[in-house]
Amino acid sequence: MKKILVIQNKRIGDVLISSVIANNIKKVFPTSSVTYFVYDYTVGVLKNNPNIDHVIQVNDKELKKVPNLIKVIRKIRKDKYDIIFDPYAKFQSRMICLFSGANYRIGLKRKHKKLKLPFYTHPIDLLDHKTQNCGKAIEDRINMISSVFPELQHPDYEPKISLTSTEKDYDTIKELKRPVVMIGVLGSTAKKSMPYEYIAKVVDFMTHNYDATILFNYAPHQKSEAEKIYQLCKHKELIDLSIYEDSIRGFITLMAQCDLLIANEGGSVHITKALHKPTFTIYSPYINKEHWCSFEDGKTHESIHLLEEKPDLFNSFTFEERKKIEENPDILYQKLTPEMILGKLKPFLNHHLTTKSNIELE
Repeated sequence: MKKILVIQNKRIGDVLISSVIANNIKKVFPTSSVTYFVYDYTVGVLKNNPNIDHVIQVNDKELKKVPNLIKVIRKIRKDKYDIIFDPYAKFQSRMICLFSGANYRIGLKRKHKKLKLPFYTHPIDLLDHKTQNCGKAIEDRINMISSVFPELQHPDYEPKISLTSTEKDYDTIKELKRPVVMIGVLGSTAKKSMPYEYIAKVVDFMTHNYDATILFNYAPHQKSEAEKIYQLCKHKELIDLSIYEDSIRGFITLMAQCDLLIANEGGSVHITKALHKPTFTIYSPYINKEHWCSFEDGKTHESIHLLEEKPDLFNSFTFEERKKIEENPDILYQKLTPEMILGKLKPFLNHHLTTKSNIELE
């Protein structure tokens, strides 16, 4: 039996996307034991995955302390893994790989970049462009397996979330007027969040034109900011702030009962896609859409990115340029106006929702 470790100590969406490694490596080694090494706040997206046998959860701030990192390295080495996958490919994960003693250490790296130390036995270049509709981030992770284990046939590119019978019976929203639309009013970070007045205008458009109940999604520490957006909205009677889940697993259970999601790119979008619910994604200007635009078809999953609407605003969109934009995305985010968003959102909503009678779309 092979002992396999996947290191993905990053955010929720990254962890869920990286679950495709477990789903596919089990095809190559059906009797293997697969362990994930992740931040503690992301564990919810891996729960009940039949292809993941164990989860090591760590605190992100604690792992950055050198003494704690050394303890982790010693534990991983003691556990004697045969294969390690490192899609995270940062300092901590590379050091874990380097001293792990694993015969197969498979990690991603930027093309043409030479690693300073032999972190990996099999360094895999990031793909230049996506060739599948799953998005490049997922394709890169599948490529980590197929490049080393070509016996992988018919890979499964779709991340999955498994619900328990109790979660399937969740009935908190059964009394709400359907359909129920979840809106991610804030991104996972401030740099991924739209201006408050912009998201309020999007909410107003929906409540004025469509028969639906609106729920807000945000991180627990963002509650006061979400309430500020709520105060900017006109039709508060159609927004239910009382229904909210403050955990990842809670959000998964709630979202499974909702009808669609509108949100900034992030973990909530990838969760919703894994639940086979429609999504409309608003990308922050510094995000490379090609990496994360999984399964977008213009109907079930649609999105908007400023680069596509106003390409003249970008001198270039290289890795280095995106980092510069990330440092201060506000100026470009202001240019992704509500009118621009609604231009793509209207057809999406018309496909999934019913407009109010005797009303013309504003």
